[in-house]
Amino acid sequence: MHHWVMKTEPDEFSIDDLAKRRTEPWTGVRNYQARNFMRDGMHVGDRVLLYHSSCAVPGVAGIAEVVAAARADPTQFDPRSDYHDPGSKPEDPRWLCVQIGFVRKLGAIITLDAIRAQASRLEGLILLQRGNRLSVFPLAKRHFDTILKLEPGA
Repeated sequence: MHHWVMKTEPDEFSIDDLAKRRTEPWTGVRNYQARNFMRDGMHVGDRVLLYHSSCAVPGVAGIAEVVAAARADPTQFDPRSDYHDPGSKPEDPRWLCVQIGFVRKLGAIITLDAIRAQASRLEGLILLQRGNRLSVFPLAKRHFDTILKLEPGA
């Protein structure tokens, strides 16, 4: 099993939205490196920290898991979608998505500040690297465990 971080803006799609829907295709990723992580690295059963970004209190909001392997992202073919890519063809799709499933919402957000305070224990964590804009990236198991231990009441 591998571990991942998937970032989302909670006003677009939050852990509460995932809890209601139970599963969701992770569409709209338009970064080649993030796409490659979904295509080549993510497997059914992998665990995901769902991270709320671009909000008042960024941080880890919940846990999800990969429930279906990468497939063509349908939003790339929809001209009404914000993620439409007219250069991508159904016979040779440029963008992929995995399906994730809800595992649990955390009791409280594990804030980015709380994660930064553990920087010495989280060496190499992509989330803490300056200039990181990836919305999907791998996470070492030890980082996954360390971050979850920051959950209030854990």
